[in-house]
Amino acid sequence: MSQLTAPPKTDAPAGAMPNSYATGRLPRFVPWTILGGSFIIMIAVFALFASADPEGGFNAPGTVFLSVVLYGIVIYFVARMIEGPRRAKDRLVTTLVTLAFVIALLPLVSLLSTVVLNGTARLDVTFFTNSMRNVVGEGGGALHAITGTLLMTGAAAIISIPIGLLTSIYLVEYGRGRLAQAITFFVDVMTGIPSIVAGLFAYTLFVIIFGPGIRLGIAGAIALAVLMIPVVVRSSEEMLRLVPNELREAAFALGVPKWLVVLKVVLPTSIAGLTTGIMLSISRVIGETAPLLVAAGYTNNMNYDLLEGRMQSLPVFVYSSYVSQGTEAQAYLDRAWTGALTLILIVMALNLLARFIARAFSPKLSR
Repeated sequence: MSQLTAPPKTDAPAGAMPNSYATGRLPRFVPWTILGGSFIIMIAVFALFASADPEGGFNAPGTVFLSVVLYGIVIYFVARMIEGPRRAKDRLVTTLVTLAFVIALLPLVSLLSTVVLNGTARLDVTFFTNSMRNVVGEGGGALHAITGTLLMTGAAAIISIPIGLLTSIYLVEYGRGRLAQAITFFVDVMTGIPSIVAGLFAYTLFVIIFGPGIRLGIAGAIALAVLMIPVVVRSSEEMLRLVPNELREAAFALGVPKWLVVLKVVLPTSIAGLTTGIMLSISRVIGETAPLLVAAGYTNNMNYDLLEGRMQSLPVFVYSSYVSQGTEAQAYLDRAWTGALTLILIVMALNLLARFIARAFSPKLSR
């Protein structure tokens, strides 16, 4: 029979709660308390600076950044005194990683907050139903620019997505030897070309065909397609390479031809990644200004025909409203900010649509 041993005796009274400081671990509330105190201190400091200089305003990004820095310094020394150097270093590295995330997030939050605050001034029905034809000063809208952006970006997508997808399928499934290497090299070169070069290429192409001074919406679409194709190729190629070879081999073992394996196995398996890459390429070009200003031109009139006359786009509309302010400068600035906010909303809507398509058409996994 095993002998029963009595529990070790301790000096602590019965029913007493263990002291977390004695165990060498900080209580859970201490890091949050230090973080809150850091924010309170920095808010007070920046509030004093803002009261001394009212025109400068309150610096929210600086407050967040320096609060995290102060938290990292304080938590390191507190943890070193209570938990030891090893745990203190672990907390310090965790704080540095969090600080890097905050640094990456602050410009985005600052940009979005600035655009939203300034862009709501003209977020009305008139802005989305009127153009700028015969408008000087207040009033007018960006319907002609929104229409031009959707038409040119849609045409560019129709041109570039099939070319990019077929090129990536060739490189992954069929490409071997010098031809595949040459295609990969030129795709990499196209990825880094400046956007103005794409605009000049499209403009020169149509000048050769139609003569000097030509500006067409289809020329802007071709310029955007030149910028989209390498992004579609590179992103689609990476997604297709992630498809396991076992799926291809299982289909080949059943006697399925290769083109049908690509169509029925490879593409449906990678549809989520392909959709994300396509949306990334559209987001890449939808905000381009220089190539559209060169190839499609500028106009205040409505134009629904890509093959006839100049066509306005939202980026060019924002640029022209900002740099060519009339007698009522604030009206032009309000239209520029609202145009920028509209462009962000369009990109957000396209990304939500891409997520819906990826979820709807991706293979359904079952047990």
